[in-house]
Amino acid sequence: MDTTTGARSQGLAEVPDTAVLREFGDLLVTAGLLERIAARELERRVGLRHAAFEVLLRLSDAGDDRPRSMGRLAEELILTSGGMTRLIDRMEAAGLVRRQAAEGDRRRQMVGLTAEGRRKLDEGRRVHSETLRAHFAAPLTSAQRTALADALASLRAHAKEELGTLR
Repeated sequence: MDTTTGARSQGLAEVPDTAVLREFGDLLVTAGLLERIAARELERRVGLRHAAFEVLLRLSDAGDDRPRSMGRLAEELILTSGGMTRLIDRMEAAGLVRRQAAEGDRRRQMVGLTAEGRRKLDEGRRVHSETLRAHFAAPLTSAQRTALADALASLRAHAKEELGTLR
């Protein structure tokens, strides 16, 4: 019998599933800690903030030296348009990216990699890979990594399906 449905239909508060709450909290805390380690190493060893590294990665994914819109980058990185503008301003001043108006719509800003941005990205990828091997991969067995990857793929697919219904 589903007591949850019965409790809801009677207007009673649902009893929290403490194991699920703890597990989700563990996932968030662990992801946050690993993020801090990765960010620390990128900053310390490459002189690159993690958000800037993510922008460089996304720009390199576009390939063919095709610039990407700042709006799209902000969406992907979950930044406000103002936050993205400040980040791109700093990256442009450092010579990592170039900004230009979009063809046919000067209001839209496009961002592309520079040669220095590619060099910094290559250096960042090397350091990031070393960091992830040491702090993400090494503590897990191959079977644990496979199980984790499978579980995350399932959660990602479910979340994307759920969010698709919200639009």
